Amino acid sequence: MVYGEKPQTHHIDMDTPSVARMYDALLGGVTNYAVDRDACNELLRIAPSTQLLARNNRAFLGRVVRYLVEEHDIRQFLDHGSGLPSLENVHEVAQDLYEDCRVAYVDNDPMVHAFGRTTLDENDNTMVIDADMRDSEDIFRATAEFFDWKKPIAALFVSVLHCLADTNNDRDPGAMIKRVATKLPAGSFLVICQLVSNNAAVRTKVTQLMDEATGGHWGRVRKPDEVRAYFEGLTIIEPGLVDVVDWKADTPPPPPELRATDWVEWGGVASI
Repeated sequence: MVYGEKPQTHHIDMDTPSVARMYDALLGGVTNYAVDRDACNELLRIAPSTQLLARNNRAFLGRVVRYLVEEHDIRQFLDHGSGLPSLENVHEVAQDLYEDCRVAYVDNDPMVHAFGRTTLDENDNTMVIDADMRDSEDIFRATAEFFDWKKPIAALFVSVLHCLADTNNDRDPGAMIKRVATKLPAGSFLVICQLVSNNAAVRTKVTQLMDEATGGHWGRVRKPDEVRAYFEGLTIIEPGLVDVVDWKADTPPPPPELRATDWVEWGGVASI
């Protein structure tokens, strides 16, 4: 089901690139338009490893979900900024292990909702929430009956925080993370990763490109230490905060000469 639909806002803009559709294009999907692919090509010109990072990130998401279900018996997942359906969606990975796993997807992209209606309507253990991921109170209300808030929940912020700008109020990514961490029951987990770079030129060029291409629907590429600050006060699980390709890898990680040097998807998992 789709919660909180606002039909008047569900116009799909085919002239402006969408982060969700660009990510779909980078993963080799078909739910995107020429304008999204053109933006991806420009992004690849600045940061050639972008497509590889998108695939590494998707693999990381699958490993994280399996790990939390198998090792910590997590059966509830709150996926912020979930994006378009792709290979190994959260509910598919989790429910393949236990059918009763519940997954709430949060996104405010109209195409995400269109696919949510067509692909998830018959799955009673999933829901799609029409909300900005920073609207935490709306999300909590939407999931009040869907989740058992006395049992652990895994809150996912996977490759989405770079879409959010820094602010001096409760819309700031760090404030959002703290708000969610405070709300989650004991035994819950936070999964956080985002695009980072130690190269100031890459950070500036990619941030400018994406901000202009998406009409301001972008935050910024950050440095690893800035992402580490999101985990303050939390217990970080081994192997710590790393390039996601190294997080509990199920295949040999790539050697140094095959790794991205421009930017990486970086983060990890913490317990509440």
